[in-house]
Amino acid sequence: MDFRTACEETKTGICLLQDGNQEPFKVRLHLAKDILMIQEQDVICVSGEPFYSGGGAEHNIPVVVSKISKEQRAELSGLLFIGDAILQINGINVRKCRHEEVVQVLRNAGEEVTLTVSFLKRAPAFLKLPLNEDCACAPSDQSSGTSSPLCDSGLHLNYHPNNTDTLSCSSWPTSPGLRWEKRWCDLRLIPLLHSRFSQYVPGTDLSRQNAFQVIAVDGVCSGIIQSLSAEDCVDWLQAIATNISNLTKHNIKKINRNFPVNQQIVYMGWCEAREQDPLQDRVYSPTFLALRGSCLYKFLAPPVTTWDWTRAEKTFSVYEIMCKILKDSDLLDRRKHCFTVQSESGEDLYFSVELESDLAQWERAFQTATFLEVERIQCKTYACVLESHLMGLTIDFSTGFICFDAATKAILWRYKFSQLKGSSDDGKSKIKFLFQNPDTKQIEAKELEFSNLFAVLHCIHSFFAAKVACLDPLFLGNQATVSAAASSATTSKAKYTT
Repeated sequence: MDFRTACEETKTGICLLQDGNQEPFKVRLHLAKDILMIQEQDVICVSGEPFYSGGGAEHNIPVVVSKISKEQRAELSGLLFIGDAILQINGINVRKCRHEEVVQVLRNAGEEVTLTVSFLKRAPAFLKLPLNEDCACAPSDQSSGTSSPLCDSGLHLNYHPNNTDTLSCSSWPTSPGLRWEKRWCDLRLIPLLHSRFSQYVPGTDLSRQNAFQVIAVDGVCSGIIQSLSAEDCVDWLQAIATNISNLTKHNIKKINRNFPVNQQIVYMGWCEAREQDPLQDRVYSPTFLALRGSCLYKFLAPPVTTWDWTRAEKTFSVYEIMCKILKDSDLLDRRKHCFTVQSESGEDLYFSVELESDLAQWERAFQTATFLEVERIQCKTYACVLESHLMGLTIDFSTGFICFDAATKAILWRYKFSQLKGSSDDGKSKIKFLFQNPDTKQIEAKELEFSNLFAVLHCIHSFFAAKVACLDPLFLGNQATVSAAASSATTSKAKYTT
């Protein structure tokens, strides 16, 4: 079965492609369910036996390269191009040899062949077409125009009035049944699963105008795709993002079949991590994030095997970190759609995604992962100090806050979540809780000291967010309610209110 028969085409359009140092040229994009196809126009024989006149003395021009096999040494070298004139084969001058004689020399040249050619950077597609027998040789480095850059043969491509892209020419060689057409042929295929795309110049916050590039998981790059308008660029980015997201969700479902309930994947996707060292040449670098079970994973590349999950660059307990979606006033540079993750040690990690929809998807996934983990663990206990005595503080999803003596296990005080009216911290180790006494209605202050302040603050935030979410049966589909409740629960130097 053809590889593309399983791909439902979702979008097609004309763009410009800049590949390396070449001038931009017109391409057609085919976006299918699981692949992005980049195509360029070529001239091919659609009926009859194609006669690839490679030149020769009988045509008064050197033999011309008309075809290069894919993935072979000639193509991989990057030194041979369609349209190059063959001047010598292993030192033998074949400039004035007939076509058949050159073919015979090549057959007898052995396994190692050294060609001397007249180098042409980018040959027009119609060099594959038959050349006029009366043309005069005129080697040149030109690679554009309506006739062969090797000779001014007067061969021109004329379109039929019905605009079917069928080509005709008054100087075809006598060969019945030939019909040539200008068609779109595959130039590059980009698998979309775990691929990433970006409007930004790599490593910077500089956005290209109406342009982007797509990079496959194996590093194959589309080149810079220039859209015809800003609206067209947004449409392409959104369509590509949607297909990548759908593929990722389908892949997550398959992977989750092999993981237990408490190790399910909630999210996987690319973002750009901002380097903390401002002296770095590359301010941003690609990072792959995954939310699975109790952890947030930070990878350099998507995990494929079970072993890959043990090789994450960093892991964080999802209920001991805090995610903040940044407003425009909080952004550090020209990149939009950014968020931060504050770790249990207080380290701030800064990330950027491409689209607003990507940011919303991440926010929903993080809230879901946090809720599921809090619901699973139900309680968390942290060691603390009260007036030089070792204590323990348990945050319980059902009962609230419980402070007890670490040695005797005797409970000193207990409060519900609804009784916490506020709190503050010194940013180092101490948290002051303000609870309301249910009988006297008076505020009672309780100060505890922790060795892992930020982990405790973030855990309290997670439990509060999950507690509020339980009041909304549409929590998973209504992330705005959870976001508003969670953001009011705590911040660094936190103020908790209920």
